Amino acid sequence: MYSLLIVDDEPIIRRGIKTFIDFDKYGITDIYEAEDGNSASKVFSEVLPDLVLLDINMPFKDGLTVAKEMKNIKKGTKIAIITGYDYFEYAQKALKIGVEDYILKPVSKKDINEIITKLVFELNEEKKHIEAEKLINKIKNETTDTLTSNSKYKSIISKKIEDNFSDVSFNLNSLADDLSLSSGYLSSLFKSLFGVPFQNYLNNVRMEKAKLLLLTTDLKNYEIGERIGFENVHYFNSKFKKTFGITPKEFKKNIVEKN
Repeated sequence: MYSLLIVDDEPIIRRGIKTFIDFDKYGITDIYEAEDGNSASKVFSEVLPDLVLLDINMPFKDGLTVAKEMKNIKKGTKIAIITGYDYFEYAQKALKIGVEDYILKPVSKKDINEIITKLVFELNEEKKHIEAEKLINKIKNETTDTLTSNSKYKSIISKKIEDNFSDVSFNLNSLADDLSLSSGYLSSLFKSLFGVPFQNYLNNVRMEKAKLLLLTTDLKNYEIGERIGFENVHYFNSKFKKTFGITPKEFKKNIVEKN
């Protein structure tokens, strides 16, 4: 169902990674390898894999350049880079160009399986979204009804939130208008699909995005707040601490100390 490309200049590491992964469990049927940046680009262009594990420090062409090329060719490919401590800054840059995640060396079986689980989950969710989008369009063409309580619409609503969470004016009413639903009906539908009220879910999305920005950028707190839909930095700080138990400043300090 899915294909995987493993890129590392050391054969023993490539073999080790393959022994770590239960390919049947993740639905990975095709496994490819590359030993340097040039061969990685070549193999990727030929097979267009769904998943890539990519060492950032390689001969001929570094992993950051290769990852950017891969994303330009096939944006939907899920990429995780493998990096040592000295290359942590490159890992942060990779996240900014669209790489999904990174693993710090030395890698363990647990690390590899956690990252593969995450990337395959994202692929599965995107497939569900595409299928649900097709179903939505079909229903809109055939009937005046819009959304129903069917759980297949969950991914559609999730995508709308993902696309609009940074807009300070985005709320339940604007989402309802976008979906041609009444606010009352959407509120009930949302709670039944997600198990939490709309505002709680939106706040959680924004807080997770805030964590990512704190990890990968040097933006000020007020700038991060603005990027995730908060006009008031004090309100953003309060929400962050309420969600995670620490302030954004304390979170940033912990990241710096760990690395």
